[in-house]
Amino acid sequence: MAHADSGAEPPAASNPNEGSEPGPYQTRKRSTSRGSSVVDVVRRLSQEFESSRPHEAFAAATSDIASTMAAGQPKAHTDKATGASGEKNRLSDNGSRPAASSEAVTIVPTADAGDAATKPFENGYHFPPKYSRQESTKQTLTSFWKFFTTPMGFFWTIYGLNVVAWGGMLFLLLCNAAPAMCYPNCDDIDSPRRKWVEWDSQILTALFCVPAFGLAPWRFRDFWYLLKYRFKSDQTGIRRLAGIHAEWFRLKGSDQLAADVGPDHIPADTPVECIPIPESSMAVAPRTGIRAPATSVWKMDFVVWSMVMNTLAQVGLCGIMWGMNRYDRPSWTTGFLVALGMVIAMVGGFVMFLEGKKVKSTEGVALTDRDHQKLADDKEKGVYHYNNIKGKKPKRKQQDPEK
Repeated sequence: MAHADSGAEPPAASNPNEGSEPGPYQTRKRSTSRGSSVVDVVRRLSQEFESSRPHEAFAAATSDIASTMAAGQPKAHTDKATGASGEKNRLSDNGSRPAASSEAVTIVPTADAGDAATKPFENGYHFPPKYSRQESTKQTLTSFWKFFTTPMGFFWTIYGLNVVAWGGMLFLLLCNAAPAMCYPNCDDIDSPRRKWVEWDSQILTALFCVPAFGLAPWRFRDFWYLLKYRFKSDQTGIRRLAGIHAEWFRLKGSDQLAADVGPDHIPADTPVECIPIPESSMAVAPRTGIRAPATSVWKMDFVVWSMVMNTLAQVGLCGIMWGMNRYDRPSWTTGFLVALGMVIAMVGGFVMFLEGKKVKSTEGVALTDRDHQKLADDKEKGVYHYNNIKGKKPKRKQQDPEK
């Protein structure tokens, strides 16, 4: 027999814990879920740190500075391989060609149309054109202003000015440029000159701590990867370093890969020793269609060791400057540690700059809208630019005279 209220929903089951205080099991379950979420966050941050890079301004990585910075515009065409801009971009709203500006007719080093050094690569790529000194200066100031108006740009500009100002003052004091401060004499420990030398040195020590200690986590991470490769023969170490320093470092055998291989296209048969970790950090396919040769691993050794030594030298400098007073501190220790830290970091950065420039001169750099426009306009006027990163006529090797 059917019930009269068969269509009605059955009453919801009552919760025995409703309205009561949570039991110990519920509290333990909630705390466990919180703990697992914290562990997940820590694990995610750890994985991101393995392949992360410090801020470009913070790292002061000279190899990251584009070769076209002096003439660059905000947005670059990274997906175009050809050097000629489209007809649509070069026409005004009414369909006529815009009049050439005074910048377009500025005298710059150019070449003849028949010169082989002006020909584009097989895929049509052409390096950015050479700009006049006036244009380059204008664009450099514009780029610097855009950088300066950002929070990081403002901070690092003020930081750099402080280093230059206090460092210049210390240099003048060491050269006895202020004889009035030598009272009773220049070498007296209580003379104004010696006091200002001490104050300058303390301020510079604090300023040098910013990059030395701020970059220490990334530097020692790279050092660990290098040790894994050197002492354990673990290829993942050098592959991770190749991904972190993809701007200037190329793995062994990567120059044999096809020209279209990049982070978005990695065939299944690609040797793993030629692929950085993670794969997304692999350098883009060469714009010129030519791959840069493999980088010697000893250069990676030198760069990583130089950055670590810079941090260790700063540790020693802080210990000397802040652990000893100026009466008992040996005068030679300060100058030695400051010179050691600065010179070795500068040499390491210079190696990165040279290798990065070598890679860019082979694989090419991104062109901006302004670069495409200038190349197209100058070609119409019969003005041709040398197709290399310097925009200059390549030097020919001297041949022995015929006997």
